Amino acid sequence: MFFFGRHVIADGGMSGFVTTKKSLSPLQGGEKTNLKILGRTTKGRNTVKTRKMMFVFIGIAVALMYGSVAQATISGSLWHVSELTANNAVPGNVPVGPADVTFSVNSINFSSFSTDYSVQSFLNSSGAFNITPNNGTILGSLLDFNGVGTLMSFTGMVTVVNGQSFTVAHDDGLTLIIGGTNLGFNPGPTAPTTSTLTYTGLSGNLPFQLVYGECCGAPAVLQVDLPFKDTVPEPGTLLLLGSGLVGLVALKRKLN
Repeated sequence: MFFFGRHVIADGGMSGFVTTKKSLSPLQGGEKTNLKILGRTTKGRNTVKTRKMMFVFIGIAVALMYGSVAQATISGSLWHVSELTANNAVPGNVPVGPADVTFSVNSINFSSFSTDYSVQSFLNSSGAFNITPNNGTILGSLLDFNGVGTLMSFTGMVTVVNGQSFTVAHDDGLTLIIGGTNLGFNPGPTAPTTSTLTYTGLSGNLPFQLVYGECCGAPAVLQVDLPFKDTVPEPGTLLLLGSGLVGLVALKRKLN
């Protein structure tokens, strides 16, 4: 049997005409069926893909939010004061005027010895950032010189429970207040020492203030492991989360 165009010629010389309607009708029906199945399959795949994208995005957003919480920021201020004032590191001795230096840190782990006793070296020892001096000589000055000492104030948030103990390595004195409760560290001059005291206030996420004084010459040491905590995610993280959710909702509607 041979095919020429729409005609069929059989071996016996007989020919016939195959109508387009009969020959394509089953195929047309099959095409419609296949398109329907393909439509359902594509829609199902798109739904699964959208759900996967939502789970991935939510996971990323949670990780970013967790990162912003875990990486707490502590605000610090530093003043050069009389050595007499630096001998008593209490909040009442913190100057009310602008600080000589403002900065931020993620931990309180400072140390400075006779070979690196400058303000800059002390700040660098704990990875300070956003360092803003109010004059051009303060960072190169010594922490204690010619009757002039240094007073520092740190503020931030901590997560604490009643009965929790805190150990501080320090030289010289400090005052640590958490949620209005003074832990009772020695605010006066000391040799390098380690002190452990117990917090007796309320449990929860509370503000703290730590005042530290450096006097009487090197070394200068302030090291304390506080459970620092940011109270809210960073604005950029919230903006990213909101924008992403809006985009996913729009994508889901388009696919549906």
